Amino acid sequence: MDFNKIRKFCRVFRIILGTALIITGFITGVFWFYLGVIPLIAGIANFCPLCMITKKCDLPNRES
Repeated sequence: MDFNKIRKFCRVFRIILGTALIITGFITGVFWFYLGVIPLIAGIANFCPLCMITKKCDLPNRES
């Protein structure tokens, strides 16, 4: 199983969610929204520790 890759949809979703949370933090001034850095980094790095723990986001195995 390859834990270093997450599904393409999840990756795009995390980047969009992280960016939206950070922008909301800038607009509202609430510092909790800066936690959007976590999904943003997970999406950019194509690695998610939560997916490694739950094993729900990993790509299906390719058997040749």
